[in-house]
Amino acid sequence: MHGELATLGIKVVPSTVWEILKQAGLDPAPERASTTRTDFLRSQADALPACDFIETITLNGQRQYILAVIEHTTRRTRVLGTTAHPRASWVIQVIRHLVMDPDDAGFPARFLIRDRDGKFPVLMNEVLAEGGITTALTCIRVPRTNSIMERWVQSCQHELLDRCLPKLPADVLVCFAT
Repeated sequence: MHGELATLGIKVVPSTVWEILKQAGLDPAPERASTTRTDFLRSQADALPACDFIETITLNGQRQYILAVIEHTTRRTRVLGTTAHPRASWVIQVIRHLVMDPDDAGFPARFLIRDRDGKFPVLMNEVLAEGGITTALTCIRVPRTNSIMERWVQSCQHELLDRCLPKLPADVLVCFAT
C-alpha cells in the first residue's frame, strides 16, 4: 500500500500505513508471511543435497578439482570424481552417473543446490531435470545460501588438504572415503 501511495505522489511513512491496517484488523501482506529460504531448506532437507568443487594441489604439483555432493539431513558426502580439467563433458558424465540410480545410491533428491561456478555447464541443469531434480542456484557472492556445502569444503581444506598432499587423483578419493 505504501508503494502504491508513493507512486501517486502521496508521501506517507510506512509505519503509518502499518498502524492503519493494524487498527482495521488487517493482517500483513501475504508475501510477508511466505516461506523463507531457511524454512524451505528445513522442509526439503530430506531431498536436498548440495554440490561444489574443491580445488587442491597434488604432491607432483598438479591442480585437481574434486566434485562432491552432500546431503543436508545426514551430512553424508559423496565424492563424485576428481579431474585435472573439469570440462563440461566430464561434469555432465559425472552428473549423469549421479542421476541414473539415485534411489539405489540412497540419494532421493528433488533439488540440488549449487553455486554459479563456471565449471558447471548449462547442460547440467537439463540432465538433472531429466532425472526429476530441480537445480537451485545460490545467490552471487553469498556463500551462506550453500552454507552446509561451503562449510564442508572449508573443513576439508583446513583439516585434510592443508595437512597432506595427495600423490595421485586416486589417492584423493581414498583420503575422502575414510
